[in-house]
Amino acid sequence: MSDATLSSSALPQADAAEPSLHRVMGPWLLLLFIVGDILGTGIYALTGQVAKQVGGVVWLPFLVAFVVAMITAFSYLELVTKYPRAAGAALYAHKAFGVHFITFIVAFAVMCSGITSASTASRAFAANMSQAFGLNLTGGMGITLIGLAFMAIVAAVNFRGVGESVKANVVLTCVELTGLLIVIFVGLWAIAAGQGDVSRITQFKPAGDGGMFWPVIAATTLAFFAMVGFEDSVNMAEETKNPTRIFPKILLAGLVITGVIYVLVSISAITLVAPEQLGEGETPLLKVVAAGAPNFPIWIFGFITMFAVANSALINMLMASRLVYGMSRERVLPPALGKVHATRRTPYIAIGFTTLLAFALITFVGEVPALGGTTALLLLCVFTVVNIAVLVLRKDTVEHDHFRTPTLLPVLGALFCAFFAGPWTGRDPVQYKIAGILIGVGVVLWLVTVMVNRAAGVQPSDPTMEDFGGHGPVN
Repeated sequence: MSDATLSSSALPQADAAEPSLHRVMGPWLLLLFIVGDILGTGIYALTGQVAKQVGGVVWLPFLVAFVVAMITAFSYLELVTKYPRAAGAALYAHKAFGVHFITFIVAFAVMCSGITSASTASRAFAANMSQAFGLNLTGGMGITLIGLAFMAIVAAVNFRGVGESVKANVVLTCVELTGLLIVIFVGLWAIAAGQGDVSRITQFKPAGDGGMFWPVIAATTLAFFAMVGFEDSVNMAEETKNPTRIFPKILLAGLVITGVIYVLVSISAITLVAPEQLGEGETPLLKVVAAGAPNFPIWIFGFITMFAVANSALINMLMASRLVYGMSRERVLPPALGKVHATRRTPYIAIGFTTLLAFALITFVGEVPALGGTTALLLLCVFTVVNIAVLVLRKDTVEHDHFRTPTLLPVLGALFCAFFAGPWTGRDPVQYKIAGILIGVGVVLWLVTVMVNRAAGVQPSDPTMEDFGGHGPVN
């Protein structure tokens, strides 16, 4: 992994007869997994903030984000069908470049994106709980306290151990999807009844010095947060029936479905609520339902929203803590972070570490746009590396047939992702500060581990395809 990585002889040896993962996922279960992974906090929490930047064409940044995500998905498809293992961006980067520090940075960036995403979800959970149940916690401190309490509950569930179940994911996906379908149907019903203002969907926010182009670009950097999640599906490759054949069409179908849903939700939202009102607060879709269906019990939709973002937070904190655990076991982070609780069999130190980072983000950053934007920033950087890795790995041939994306797509993907990660997009500078601090924490821990391992005479070794696959010891 890095200069700090243990040699294979120093690591606990896996049982040579370790069974392979059970291939239980057919096309429909895989499709529900992908759709459920993409749906969640982004569209529920950030629609209003996107509208604040572009006005009535709130659907346009989501459409642009969808196109960029789709191009990058083609790169993931080539890698996951070429190397159909439970792996991820860090391992693809290591296979392409062979630089241990780059592998670590990519893995740590993915981990940080999970924490910022979960922190975003905690704020959205608190805001929706306040509005749906009439708590009237308009002050920042009240929302922050609920967010912290929510994250503590997530940590407790994470510590206790959560069994991953595809069938449970189907239920969670249906709940998340129900909330968005309610918004779409409320909007269509209102439009059919002559309510709202459909003409808003073509209205841009009054142009400033940058015209109409740059506000759309700036809003896209935020809307991209709603499209992430598709990359996690590569971790299900070993549990999918015939992944080389079905993965491409199912992943692309999942992206198209979510893209269409997001555009329809955006159109419904802006038709019923003016952009300046939609951009106020952190509960935009609650306003849409209240405006289009005033007799609809708002607490029901609030509960659905809370459930959707809670699911996102738990999944992301599970991923983040297991990545920290995996990096510790590879000795690129301090060994203490890899300790497993004797009774619960969960990585309790890693859970505590990632939860503390989330607490800090919720307390000192707080705002949903900053947290969601930082998640998108980190993943855009990771996606840039993945798109380049596809081109580098073209020289690595495998014996089986696999999906091959047209060369132009990873080139465009790398350029687009790098472009949208740059400061010229109008991205809030605080997002670079948050990302820099998080990555800085990782680099410091990595350097400390390097020095400790060198003093102990530990020899490095290359990671295997499973080391950072995202399938940690989840109970």
